[in-house]
Amino acid sequence: MRSYRIEELLPDNVQRVKEALRAGGFEGAIDDIYYLPVPDELLTEEQRAHLDGCGPYIMAIESGKDWLKLELLVRARGRLRCSCICYASPTLRNHAIDFLDGFIRELDIPV
Repeated sequence: MRSYRIEELLPDNVQRVKEALRAGGFEGAIDDIYYLPVPDELLTEEQRAHLDGCGPYIMAIESGKDWLKLELLVRARGRLRCSCICYASPTLRNHAIDFLDGFIRELDIPV
């Protein structure tokens, strides 16, 4: 799995990120998993064509005791397996990494 991982965070800071992700409506159905929605304009042509049946599309953020991991796989909330599930394009990858970095920066957490 390709991912962007931020390590060696203080556990209290990870907790602050988790609380902010929950407050922002990013919480998933599984503990310590959060869903970052993929903007429609950053979807592939195939994902746009499958939006009604497979979408919405998300990227997962997982948290551990002292780390955060952004999975770079674009998942479909409506289906587990489909050809539209793929790794993020370079543009989407940069968007998601910038989002997570900015989110942490807004919480004034040193990384």
